[in-house]
Amino acid sequence: MTSKPYIKEHFPLLATIDTPADLKRLSVDELPQLCQELRQFIIHELSTNPGHFASSMGAVEITVALHYVLDTPNDRIVWDVGHQAYAHKILTGRRDRFDQNRKQGGLSGFPNPMESDYDTFIAGHASNSISAALGMSVASELPGGESRKVVAVIGDASISGGLAFEGINNAASTPNNLMIVLNDNDMSIDRPVGALGEYMTELSTSRRYNNMRYKAYQFLRRHGVIGDSGKGMVLRFNNAMKSLFTGQQNIFEGLNIRYFGPFDGHDVKRLVKVFNEVKDMTGPKIIHLHTVKGKGYAPAEADPTTWHAPGRFNEETGERVKDRAEYAPLKYQDVFGKTLVTLAEANDRILGITAAMPGGTSMSIMQAAMPERTFDVGISEGHAVTFAGGLAKEGFRPFVAIYSSFLQRAYDEIIHDVAIAHLPVTFCIDRGGLVGEDGVTHHGLFDLSYLRCIPGMTVAAPINEHDLRHLMYTSQLPDQGPWAIRYPRGRGVIPEWECEMHELPVGRGRKISDGDKVAVLSLGHVGNNVIKAVAQLRERGVEVGHYDMIYLKPLDTGLLAEAASRYRHLITVEDGTVVGGLGSAVAEWLAEQHSDCRLTRLGVNDRFIDQGTVAQQQAECGYDVDAIVKAIDDALKEL
Repeated sequence: MTSKPYIKEHFPLLATIDTPADLKRLSVDELPQLCQELRQFIIHELSTNPGHFASSMGAVEITVALHYVLDTPNDRIVWDVGHQAYAHKILTGRRDRFDQNRKQGGLSGFPNPMESDYDTFIAGHASNSISAALGMSVASELPGGESRKVVAVIGDASISGGLAFEGINNAASTPNNLMIVLNDNDMSIDRPVGALGEYMTELSTSRRYNNMRYKAYQFLRRHGVIGDSGKGMVLRFNNAMKSLFTGQQNIFEGLNIRYFGPFDGHDVKRLVKVFNEVKDMTGPKIIHLHTVKGKGYAPAEADPTTWHAPGRFNEETGERVKDRAEYAPLKYQDVFGKTLVTLAEANDRILGITAAMPGGTSMSIMQAAMPERTFDVGISEGHAVTFAGGLAKEGFRPFVAIYSSFLQRAYDEIIHDVAIAHLPVTFCIDRGGLVGEDGVTHHGLFDLSYLRCIPGMTVAAPINEHDLRHLMYTSQLPDQGPWAIRYPRGRGVIPEWECEMHELPVGRGRKISDGDKVAVLSLGHVGNNVIKAVAQLRERGVEVGHYDMIYLKPLDTGLLAEAASRYRHLITVEDGTVVGGLGSAVAEWLAEQHSDCRLTRLGVNDRFIDQGTVAQQQAECGYDVDAIVKAIDDALKEL
């Protein structure tokens, strides 16, 4: 591979690395320079092509050391979430295409096995790395499996997720050689203090010490002093002794898993030494590394939350590029956050809950105003829902703000812990629909389908900011059970978003325009595409009916009956899968009524959608303004 001239000029070492095999030709002493070049490359690229910045900056040395020590892609590195994996992508043959990261037809923003053999598992949602890596590690030891080393790289936030603990628990009781690298960039962990602490940390990873330790265990086992059942006790005792000598305590001491660390996760030469010493040890092990999110870029180190995904910025000064639209509408999430505070001021039974996304959902607005009534439960969506159910059982009205794609992980809890008991919980589902550059793992395409089939669940989607406020107000009125209000990523359509809130009758839609032969039924913000399409057709003298359904469940069958009787062809438009959503609901109703009205369903067909802008994705899926106009024209031609 020939590097671009700019890369050769400014990143001389990085320019020579097309694969991890090239990386291994460097001496250990050259690795710090490579890490510095990687950071500068990431800064340069992300300043103009935004992405996940701080996490990837903090994981540079971990990435370099793992690829230097392991034989990838035969050896497996399983990344958790993937926010930290940009250096991994750059070192594995994608350096010269990195300017196409998160772009349509370019690179996925997350590890994706369909993109590269080095991407061993899909990584868009948190906490799955240990379970997946454990499966790979066990498979490598089974008859017919291929011998390989397997490493899971997980952050301190992700390891708090329930799935991660399930994986750790299973790893502690299943024969395997898994290595878990805990990239800890949040806990206040100091290096062991004193000569004895330093000595014990170094000793625990040395081959000589571990060979001696293993021989001692085998001797005791042969002489009947200890059996397999006592192995866990020895491991726990060993971890406890290290804790005593180093002055560090950790949650892994009680597990049957060997624990090493904490180490400085930015000392790449030491990481190479540690990984080399540990990689061939039998049994599961955890390597605890302390890192700094945003490492190497002062603005990101000072404010890692903002610099998680900062958008475009000035590479030299760190100044972020502001939105030029002075009077642009607010983001839906901000309308949600401000409205929730207004409702909570009037209703002291309202509470706010989010799962590690107070900023992303704008629950942070209520968190700042009413901290005692706002709960961030961490990366624990299932717990968030059941926790809300418990609060609702005691007479409160929790508003649970979670991204659509993340709420999928709490499906059983929605049904079992909220819906069956008809508890008054309002799910405010952010990022409903296509989300753009985050791509396939983050689209909120399935919520309408997976919620519509739940008995007693009210499912609604606002066409604009005013309706979002009205729906939130309606959901907290007396005698309301579980509600789901879904809205998209990004801005609304009304700069003057504030309005007097009132009830939107449950199960009632609205007619926006009358037409002749064709009518469009829309749900949610995508109805604004329909409004624009209808306006274009009106300029040509074509009148089209448009109904905003507002509620998917209960469906406004009265409005449907009117549309089916007046128009010969109906078109449904939804920002989600057409399988099980609005189009399916309308088709089911038409079939039950034995209607001969024709139906066209626009939305996302039965497939996954890669990264790109929302506009590109809507065009690809066939429900942007032009596609809606074409669908109406095609319907008119058939009549």
